[in-house]
Amino acid sequence: MTHRKNLFVIAMALLIASLHVEAQTRPSQQRLSPSEIEAQTRSGAGAGSSGVSGIQTLTLHGDPTKPGVYMIRLTVPANTKIMPHDHPDDRVATVVSGTWHFAYGDRFDEKSLKALPPGSFYTEPPRQSHFARTGDSAVVVDISGYGPTGTHYERQTDDPSLKKPH
Repeated sequence: MTHRKNLFVIAMALLIASLHVEAQTRPSQQRLSPSEIEAQTRSGAGAGSSGVSGIQTLTLHGDPTKPGVYMIRLTVPANTKIMPHDHPDDRVATVVSGTWHFAYGDRFDEKSLKALPPGSFYTEPPRQSHFARTGDSAVVVDISGYGPTGTHYERQTDDPSLKKPH
């Protein structure tokens, strides 16, 4: 009888553990109004961004540093130039506000930039170098991908994370 009780206890423990794991891996439901999004805490140039100083990152869904779907909102200040870089994951983006000047390539080329006004959509294929800049006003861009993400600059001298503080 003791053997049966032990098996029953082990079976129940495994059942409870599996329910706990399922609950943790089930996607959370989110519904945020613009004012609720505005109230969220932002960080500096976080995971999935170019790392350029002044950029604010807001993680709307998931965690870009871990496997799984994520969505980040980048607020890029006026007159910001982002040199050619890429990301390991396949990403899609929508311009929320401002005019985002965006192009693909491994060298910054002003003539290649396409002006993307609010409502525009673009892609960032995996390991496809791209670059961007803002004009006289800040730009807000929503980017979704499947993490983990990261940022790799074409030239180390352009990588803001490697630049020494003044």
